[in-house]
Amino acid sequence: MSRHVAIVTDSTAYLPPQAMERHAIRAVPLTVVLGDRALEEGTEVSARSVAQALQHRTPVTTSRPSPEVFAATYREVAAAGAPGIVSLHLSAEMSGTYDAAVLAAREAPVPVRVVDTGMVAMALGFCALTAAETAEAGGSLDEAVAAAEKRAEDTAAYFYVDTLDYLRRGGRIGAAQALLGSALAVKPLLRLGGGRIEPLEKVRTASKAIARLEEIVVERAAAGPVDIAVHHLAAAERAEALAARLRTRVPGLAELLVSEVGAVIGAHTGPGLLGVVVSPRI
Repeated sequence: MSRHVAIVTDSTAYLPPQAMERHAIRAVPLTVVLGDRALEEGTEVSARSVAQALQHRTPVTTSRPSPEVFAATYREVAAAGAPGIVSLHLSAEMSGTYDAAVLAAREAPVPVRVVDTGMVAMALGFCALTAAETAEAGGSLDEAVAAAEKRAEDTAAYFYVDTLDYLRRGGRIGAAQALLGSALAVKPLLRLGGGRIEPLEKVRTASKAIARLEEIVVERAAAGPVDIAVHHLAAAERAEALAARLRTRVPGLAELLVSEVGAVIGAHTGPGLLGVVVSPRI
């Protein structure tokens, strides 16, 4: 039975299962629609299935959880003994997940603070971990929220994609739309800024783009201590190689995670994605 503030997030946090279990973090699943099949992220559809569908030009879309799903989760967490809930979610600029959680929170049996982290993937996951650690140390609802918001503020997320086409199809391209005219001639580096996808730099080749991504991460992580997550989609060898180099180049490295993104993010970025989250510890 939980005696402290509980943490809820969504399936795009891509937290390691052992971390979720250790901190009793609940993740509400988003939905991926492959052709005419609606499937829950994390249990019914894999990122690899999405990558294959995209490569075969099968229609792939995503949708938020319903407020009813959030409401049921909040009731279950409250019934387990939590006196309050911090519900942390991917950027409201990218998804209606935050809005659905806000609607559900109004009817929850315990206080629920819903937070738009402006982040996604482990940039969101690190916020959830920080909130959980704060709560477990006896922190209040407000203190857990403040810790998560501070972590989000300090965290940076950068990524490389082989093509902007998947982001364009999904309507998630944001300010990076400006790169489309020269997309065939460049390999774009992007970042999360203000909850949106923004262009960072244009590089001529994939190898130079990845090398530049590495330099940006090393510069950002220089102060330490810092947690880093390397994400990919159907590019495991590329991700492991980058992670190995970062282990030797970031002196203040606390933890480094390497993982394939889930189906929802994969649906919008496409195969070949290489992303890095840099999250200083608070």
